[in-house]
Amino acid sequence: MIRSGKFTDKKILLLDKEPKTKNDRTWCFWEKENGFFDEIVYRKWDTISFFGDNFSSPMDIAPYQYKMIRGIDFYGYCFAAIKKQENIEIKYAAIGEWFMQEEEATFILDGLPYSVGRPTVFNSIYEPAKKNENIIRLLQHFKGWVIETDRPFFHPEQATMMDFRVSQQHGTTFAYVLPFSATTALVEYTLFTKNLLEPHQYDDGLKEYIHSFLEISNYTIKEEEFGVIPMTNEKHSFDGHGWQIGTAGGQTKASSGYTFQFIQKQSQQIVECLLSGRSLALIPATPKRFRFYDNTLLDILYNDTLPGKQIFTQLFKKNNPQQVLRFLDNESSLKEELKIIATLPTWPFFKAALKQL
Repeated sequence: MIRSGKFTDKKILLLDKEPKTKNDRTWCFWEKENGFFDEIVYRKWDTISFFGDNFSSPMDIAPYQYKMIRGIDFYGYCFAAIKKQENIEIKYAAIGEWFMQEEEATFILDGLPYSVGRPTVFNSIYEPAKKNENIIRLLQHFKGWVIETDRPFFHPEQATMMDFRVSQQHGTTFAYVLPFSATTALVEYTLFTKNLLEPHQYDDGLKEYIHSFLEISNYTIKEEEFGVIPMTNEKHSFDGHGWQIGTAGGQTKASSGYTFQFIQKQSQQIVECLLSGRSLALIPATPKRFRFYDNTLLDILYNDTLPGKQIFTQLFKKNNPQQVLRFLDNESSLKEELKIIATLPTWPFFKAALKQL
């Protein structure tokens, strides 16, 4: 909205729980060209690696690049621009419920009412739906360390996207490595499971991976991050209590947890609608067939019908990586999707698909 230069006559209120001052997360995504946030891309890679039990390979993903943005850089960049806008107010408070009365919205902030006249409200606060036997809920949870070694261990030109050689005792588990230099990298331990682990188990997983697979004994932990992303077949509506955005509006891909680029695409659509005077209700939802693919895979992972590492290994072993990335971006053609589906174990996916139908 700021970059368009068309909203300076609008009063904008940004509500958040607290200021963003820490490097608390990392976003990774792939793009073919320079993107909206290219100025703050911290590292980018033309080659990604995959490691499974019976398939391991570096993959050239051109014309894509795998990109990484650090949370602290994102916050600094965005809030520097926001604070220059006299028409934007920021309030930090614990946000309770909010409701509309006639042409006024009232928000409960730190337990006190705060009213705004005639607003268009965009809400990114995710609230899980009530329990239902048809709702699948998995968690993608992860802990990462930025480590520094005393001698070169990493290949700065190559990122590890998924490494399934780690123990699968808790369920679908993999590591990934994003090298900043020959001696520094972000190492992440990630799981797709129903429940979180105990805090020490993430540390144990990281230590084991760094020692056994990266073969690094001496290192210093410079930073750490922890996160949880919901993976669910819940149907999130954009048009709900206000306009739902982000994870709350269904912009987290249920089968992979990727969110960042889907949010950027939705944000662009929102701004284009506002500028043209079209109803926001005209913004298209995620195509049903992609939700169907995601929900089918979720069913298999949730019920442990097939090991996740077997599914993802088949996906990357038998398909062009560019086609897989397009598929994960919901940008593939039906012909490409049928080809990808044909490379996966038929019977388990057929049974899961029938349940979702």
